[in-house]
Amino acid sequence: MQIVLANNLHGTNFGSENVSPFSTASDFSSPAPSSIARPPPAPAINPGDAIRRLAGSNGLISVSDLRAIQRLGSGDIGSVYLAEIKSCGGGRRVLVAAKVMDKSELEGRNKSSRAKTEREILEMLDHPFLPKLYGCAENEKLICLLTEFCSGGDLHLLRQRQPAKRFNEPAVRFYAAELVVTLEYLHVLGVIYRDLKPENVLVRSDGHIMLTDFDLSLKSDYGCSPTAKFVHGPRAAASKNGTTSTSCIFSNCIATSVSCLHRKGGIRIKKPERSRGLPDGMDFVAEPVDLRSMSFVGTHEYLAPEIVSGEGHGSAVDWWTLGVFIYELLYGTTPFKGLDEERTLANILARGLEFPKETAVSGTARELIAGLLVKDPAKRLGSTTGAAALKRHPFFNGINWALLRCSAPPYVPAPFSVDGASDGGDFSDEGSPGVAVEYY
Repeated sequence: MQIVLANNLHGTNFGSENVSPFSTASDFSSPAPSSIARPPPAPAINPGDAIRRLAGSNGLISVSDLRAIQRLGSGDIGSVYLAEIKSCGGGRRVLVAAKVMDKSELEGRNKSSRAKTEREILEMLDHPFLPKLYGCAENEKLICLLTEFCSGGDLHLLRQRQPAKRFNEPAVRFYAAELVVTLEYLHVLGVIYRDLKPENVLVRSDGHIMLTDFDLSLKSDYGCSPTAKFVHGPRAAASKNGTTSTSCIFSNCIATSVSCLHRKGGIRIKKPERSRGLPDGMDFVAEPVDLRSMSFVGTHEYLAPEIVSGEGHGSAVDWWTLGVFIYELLYGTTPFKGLDEERTLANILARGLEFPKETAVSGTARELIAGLLVKDPAKRLGSTTGAAALKRHPFFNGINWALLRCSAPPYVPAPFSVDGASDGGDFSDEGSPGVAVEYY
């Protein structure tokens, strides 16, 4: 995949191709932790704004306005490059991550629909822990998606740099909490992610996460949001803990409360007779628990039992993968890994969950993992009330769900300098980058 895409970048003239800006994209900016003293940054240029300023009367800009810097990584259907938007003025460099996909390869491997789904999902997103799609470009050979560049790499590489290649529990709680609200938001939009793993969780410059890579995701074809509803649940217990404080009537709200959603067409709400507040024992739930698929997709060590068995799966697979994700961050390995892929799949179906005794992990963390890694999806934590069930779990005590973006991250990457990266030249040049770097 890397060689094919690199060769296409070397030999293809992009000068006549266009990029379509998305004028409706919203800007999110998370403040740096107050505990870290840094000099005031120079005024930043938003990539979306830069694209709009360069756009002609037809609302398009040429791909010749993009300069490739280096390859960041590669996936199943494309490679990601760090690229610069030229002619921004003021001596400031505006960077984007450009995912480049080869059309003939997509068609030959019957994966064009995956690229189409990823683009459609990116166009829907408006959330602080999810990427912005600034624009896209294509010609006869290639498709290119321009999204936000994350200077902190991914959690897989970051875990490798930790003592014993494991995160401490407060760090895991921080990353897991941000993923809970991210998956909740996706489910509200009718999207099942299906490929959660540390490699797909990037770290922004402010230390908060960005979940990326949606080519394996399942998107609802219903054309509207799932129906939100109020259900009975042990909500009073969470309120007594005093772990949440917000002016919203939904005490667990971050970006997925009724007033926070930004999807066209809105979301349908089944309100109780008295809508001014939620009575004790009620939870707000809006997830596509009935969305089903028979596809065999995902990363082997993270596959849910219902995917392996082929019995069909729904949104509960995302909570299974979250359990594997938390286990890996705490223990440095996945729970059902075998000597090969076949034995790994067999372990997922038949082997019980075990926790390494040599690693000290709290009982609440083990209890959360055990609840998420229940092999029967109907009994799995989150299968009926989704993220609401996870937010009540004792492992997340102390988390203010409404103010996650304001919490101090466990790790903030050093300021990124593009001057330290090799300049690959224009996308239309023969010298576009062809060497992969270990970044994410």
